[in-house]
Amino acid sequence: MEILHTAAALQAYVENCRRAGQRIALVPTMGALHEGHLQLVRAAATACDVVIVSIFVNPTQFNNAEDFRLYPRLPEEDAALLEPAGCTVLFLPTVETMYPQPAVLRFDFGELERVMEGAHRPGHFNGVAVVVSKLFHLSRPHQAYFGQKDWQQVAVVRQLVADLSFDLELVSFPTVREADGLAMSSRNRRLSAAARAVAPRLHEALTLAAQLVRQGTHSPAEVQQATEAHIAAEPAFQLEYFEVADAYTLQSLAAWQPSRAVVLCLAAYLDGVRLIDNIVVK
Repeated sequence: MEILHTAAALQAYVENCRRAGQRIALVPTMGALHEGHLQLVRAAATACDVVIVSIFVNPTQFNNAEDFRLYPRLPEEDAALLEPAGCTVLFLPTVETMYPQPAVLRFDFGELERVMEGAHRPGHFNGVAVVVSKLFHLSRPHQAYFGQKDWQQVAVVRQLVADLSFDLELVSFPTVREADGLAMSSRNRRLSAAARAVAPRLHEALTLAAQLVRQGTHSPAEVQQATEAHIAAEPAFQLEYFEVADAYTLQSLAAWQPSRAVVLCLAAYLDGVRLIDNIVVK
């Protein structure tokens, strides 16, 4: 595994791979890697000759300076995990490398970003789109791998790929969970022992909601009410949102739409840590 730090080094490496006819996969991450990330890397390694994993805590997608400051940064531990998983190149850029000058470009993803994460984190998806676009240009991948825990992010990146005609395949993988159901996340490291013990209640709430959706006898509003009540029964949580939405437009549902998949998305604070999760019901 090679470790590269500059845009020029990555571009030169990619050019050689392309010239040799090798297929390239990109797995963009912000580090503090867990099994969910490693599954993406392993999948990429089975499909492509070269797997580039980027680790960059992107400041432009944080609208909370404290969250950015506290985000775990563990490059040495991450590197030790990546090589046996099949990573060929670890790209570890600095902020100055990714942003030699402040980005002034602004993306607007319309209704996709006016709900859920976009509504509660203004500018977040603009920051995601800018850094992902830069990574796509630098690494020129044939495939790019993303986890579905960030369901809305996958939808936004899918739109980005389509609108800017990136010549790549977007591959998304289901959320990887701990044995008790908690979605794996780099932020889980910041939970106290007491908070970690109650954290699986978020997945319990989503599972309950999914059961109600499949029964078909409850309206979206009734599903929302029952789910929010389940979360509120544990006072340690501060629910930011719970949405019953169309899985692809991400718009809230007032009534069920036959043959349309439903996504159940939530965000909540626990022990000062913001957690997100979702379940798709088809």
